[in-house]
Amino acid sequence: MTAEVKHAARKAESSRAFRVVARAGYAANGLVHVLIGVIVLVVAFGGKGETDQIGAFKAVASAPAGFVALWILAIALLALGIYHALEGILARGGDAAKKWGRRVAEFGQAIVFAALGVISASVALGAKPNADRSAEDASRGVLAIPGGALVLGLVGIGIGIGGVAFVVMGVRRSFENRMTQPPGPLGAAVKGLGIVGFIAKGVALVIIGILLLVAAVKVEPTAAGGLDAAIDALLAQALGPVLVGGVGGGLIAYGVFCFFRAPYADL
Repeated sequence: MTAEVKHAARKAESSRAFRVVARAGYAANGLVHVLIGVIVLVVAFGGKGETDQIGAFKAVASAPAGFVALWILAIALLALGIYHALEGILARGGDAAKKWGRRVAEFGQAIVFAALGVISASVALGAKPNADRSAEDASRGVLAIPGGALVLGLVGIGIGIGGVAFVVMGVRRSFENRMTQPPGPLGAAVKGLGIVGFIAKGVALVIIGILLLVAAVKVEPTAAGGLDAAIDALLAQALGPVLVGGVGGGLIAYGVFCFFRAPYADL
């Protein structure tokens, strides 16, 4: 990264107003995960719903003043995405290998949060996207190109590795390294929420990665899918409703953890 780019990144990151909006992005992400978790629990008990981020945004849209709330979520999530992009540019500390590892992680988070912000804005504008259909269409497009099955398989493996990383972060409590823990019983509660939430989200990502890998091996784009398809896959297993209920509760825990992360994150 050039000195000019890093200087511009530091200047943008030092803005107090920008940091406030970026912190709000964690709370926005928390709300999205709580809503997803609630919908997943509804499905676990036999109800219907879109158990993914798009389903959460549609739930917000159906609420009073949902249009305004969606734009607030979009702005906050986009700001958080920009913050992670700036962190990736700056990549402080460590040798070259560690810096590039940090950049990959930060840029990955930047893409995720920016994408969520764009989806929120698109739903606010009246779009009705479908995550599983989008995943199938994208998989079909990838499989149509030479070596597409290998590419799709690598994407699935990458998402699966990301899921394993979430599980490891939950088990090792490494999420504590990026935030200041509140004192006393509140800190213990936040820690517990983080452990359960990171593991649950990791499990969901691993299942999505497996679905993409299966689609690549079978050269069958309809086997691919997002979180909604992952929940359907869990429901089809023995004790499916129990497993899905556990994931739903874990996602709610992760969402509540994100609410606490907003004021205590090290920005």
